[in-house]
Amino acid sequence: MIRKLKSGDYRLYSRKKDEKTGKRRNLGTFDTKEAAQRHERDVQYFKRH
Repeated sequence: MIRKLKSGDYRLYSRKKDEKTGKRRNLGTFDTKEAAQRHERDVQYFKRH
């Protein structure tokens, strides 16, 4: 899940919520939405390989 921050950056969060905290894990902050989407694809690839 990608969210835009007030600073204008984009942050990638995990899809599932953490059971203990109830929040989503921060998977990185990026300058552009395209960079965040590219990293999300990389994360999904490595989860399965």
